[in-house]
Amino acid sequence: MVTIRVALVDDQALFRAGIAMVISSQDDLSVVGEAGDGSEVPSLVRSAQPDVIVMDVRMPRVDGVTATRTLQESMGADAPKVLVLTTFDEDESAVAAIEAGASGFVLKSAEPEMLLASIRSVAAGNQVVAAGATRALFARFRGRSAHPGPEYDSLTAREREILLQAAKGLSNAEIAAAEFLSEATVKTHISRILTKLGARDRVQLVVYAYEHGLAT
Repeated sequence: MVTIRVALVDDQALFRAGIAMVISSQDDLSVVGEAGDGSEVPSLVRSAQPDVIVMDVRMPRVDGVTATRTLQESMGADAPKVLVLTTFDEDESAVAAIEAGASGFVLKSAEPEMLLASIRSVAAGNQVVAAGATRALFARFRGRSAHPGPEYDSLTAREREILLQAAKGLSNAEIAAAEFLSEATVKTHISRILTKLGARDRVQLVVYAYEHGLAT
């Protein structure tokens, strides 16, 4: 079994300890490091080499948005995936974190099973957005950029359809059912779409679709 290496960044030590206990109870998850502020993230990544960072979006010194942006600027595609924690589902900071490169967000009040599933999903390259918030959240990106450029023109008709399905928050299995394809084929299409659009993960595909007026 492949173990997903998880780092925790939150300024509340007690909350951090609780999350660590939940994560450590799983055979496929391992807590490899902790930090109390976003300023510690670069050194934490170097020493612990996590696959996923579960990070509070609001911290007193360096917040989760700034820490995520710094990671992306310094490491690019080699940066670990970031799952940010927030207290309510339409937090402007959560939107900013996604723009900075986070793969999604989950509520601090979420059930442990939801947090664990979110970590696994982010590690697999999928988007995670707090239940019920997807449309309201991504609608904020609508129309921020001009019409799609040459990168969109390079997509095949099938890839454009799958991009729109991904923008609705559908999983590979759901897209496969809608498009009458196998999950393996959908996964291949998603990989090609990511490459053509220069996107890091599925959450960036969703942002792209809304920014360019492709999603409604």
